[in-house]
Amino acid sequence: MRLSVLWRIILTSLVIIVVMAGVNLYALFQLRQLTALSANMVTLHYPAIESAKHLLTVLYAQLNSEKKYLVVRDATFLRHFDEEVEEFHRGLQTLETQELTPKGIELLNNIKHMQQERLAILHEKLEKNGSSSARPLGNYESRRDILMDHISATLQQFIDIHETGISVGVSRSRESSAQAEAVTEQLVLLALVFGITLAGFASYTILRPLRQLQSHIKQIGRGNFRTSLNIRAPSELRDLVDAVNWMGTKLQELDDMKEAFLAHVSHELRTPMASIQEGTHLLLDEIPGPLLQEQRTTLRIMADSSRRLITLISTILDLSKMNAGMMEYRILPTDIKRVTDVSVNKVQLLADAKHVQLLLELPAQRVWVKADVFRLEQVLDNLLSNALKFSSEGGIVKVVMKPDLSAGTLEVSVTDGGPGIQAEDLPYIFERFYQGRTKAKQGAQGSGLGLALAKNVVEAHGGRIWIESEAKKGTTVRFTLLLMKPGEPA
Repeated sequence: MRLSVLWRIILTSLVIIVVMAGVNLYALFQLRQLTALSANMVTLHYPAIESAKHLLTVLYAQLNSEKKYLVVRDATFLRHFDEEVEEFHRGLQTLETQELTPKGIELLNNIKHMQQERLAILHEKLEKNGSSSARPLGNYESRRDILMDHISATLQQFIDIHETGISVGVSRSRESSAQAEAVTEQLVLLALVFGITLAGFASYTILRPLRQLQSHIKQIGRGNFRTSLNIRAPSELRDLVDAVNWMGTKLQELDDMKEAFLAHVSHELRTPMASIQEGTHLLLDEIPGPLLQEQRTTLRIMADSSRRLITLISTILDLSKMNAGMMEYRILPTDIKRVTDVSVNKVQLLADAKHVQLLLELPAQRVWVKADVFRLEQVLDNLLSNALKFSSEGGIVKVVMKPDLSAGTLEVSVTDGGPGIQAEDLPYIFERFYQGRTKAKQGAQGSGLGLALAKNVVEAHGGRIWIESEAKKGTTVRFTLLLMKPGEPA
């Protein structure tokens, strides 16, 4: 199932949101654990420590009131002692209800028993002192002091337990905080990378078909209608691809109709044009009778125009055959230097008329290629005609041949010093009927078919052709052909 662009965006966003929500939930869970540790210290350990310290203070206040009473026998000090004992019991009961640790409960029970024992020996002493025959108990103070020391030490143990709990809680909080921070950073980084990767993948699955479609539309714009585009794409883009393919098919049908029409019209025009040209030549030869100078001039214009029209018709027919794959080539061993000389001789009169110098840089020895002589001559004729057409008065047209024996190729270049070709025209210069923005300053305008024919012929011979040009600095057309290997049969 191919998801639409909308659903791809929605699902990608949902996945990224879920991942980020998972990271946030983990961070929230760790924060709650830290909060629980802090709350445990605040609600359990700190109050227990404060209460235990208060019990120590009350304990020593009891001892102080007891000593004063035993010395002066004032009932006020005994009342203070009873109040402090009661306060000690209340504080101890509060600690017992709040304490959760077994060790702490055990210590509080010991304190409770020792306090009861201490009060018991005090009551015993007071009762003995109230009797007329009783003597002071000599060992009371030592027993009391031992119990006081035990109670104080036990309370201190109780305080130490909770202080240790605080230290452990703080350490655990720090460890948990550090661990949570490290894990959260890793999760955020992982979520970020995952989100970027997922978003990139989703964008790629949308943009890649769009780029392919854009490239295909450019191919259609260059006249390549036969290739259809078949790609995996979201449903909306799939509909667009189908529409573009349908458009390409229709354009191909129109192009085929145009080719057939041009071929038919060209074929039908060829015979009457040949008759017109032949009749014009008969008149110029004065076979029907003598001509006036004005009549001869008119007939020469007619002959030249009919010749150019026949050439154009022949070129259109040749291109139609090439595009249909029906062109037949007679490939034979060919001396390209001789073919070049023939083409140069054809345009020599035009070059002399424009005072353009033709320079040839050819190898000293013969250069043999396998080619159709007539078609290769067409290529050179077109390139030389274009170079002369765009050259200014007194310019130079240079023909250069460079054999590359290691690669087994021959490079031929034709260079002029004309106005050059605009950069935006270069990609389309080999298209039929395309003449670009640069026009010849003198002479008749071309048809825009010469370079298209040259490209078809060169590529049919296994070579390639390209143009190097810069505005106002002239143009060089280069093409390559395969050299005949030594000893290769003709």
